[in-house]
Amino acid sequence: MAEDTTTDTAAADDLADWGEAMAEQGVAAEPAATVATEAPPKVQPAPFAELRADQGGAVPGNQLDLVMDIPVTLSVELGRTKIQIRELLQLAQGSVVDLDRLAGEPMDVLVNGFLIARGEVVLVNDKFGIRLTDIVSPTERARRLG
Repeated sequence: MAEDTTTDTAAADDLADWGEAMAEQGVAAEPAATVATEAPPKVQPAPFAELRADQGGAVPGNQLDLVMDIPVTLSVELGRTKIQIRELLQLAQGSVVDLDRLAGEPMDVLVNGFLIARGEVVLVNDKFGIRLTDIVSPTERARRLG
């Protein structure tokens, strides 16, 4: 019987500690039956101030400005081919690899690996460049992804 009294005393002490902690927080310690019978609290929308352009909020005209400084990789693809590893290991200086493109055919312009345009290679001040001849439509880009 001594154990039951000790357990009851410890439980009463724990409840008293909780009651003191709740009182410090300004919360009234009420019996569970009283809490269950109370009316539900009123719910109201939180008051938020409206965003304005001068407060740094994103407005439709400035949304594109958010991505203007993100770097992307632009590459020009001359062509592709599939070869076996045996053939790859036999390549040496002066070897010729046949690609799937014809001479004079437009090159693919890729941004982060996605085709966005086609163009022709040009020489500008001893550097290669590309003159865009065709921009891929968003519909065609979506079709190529699927």
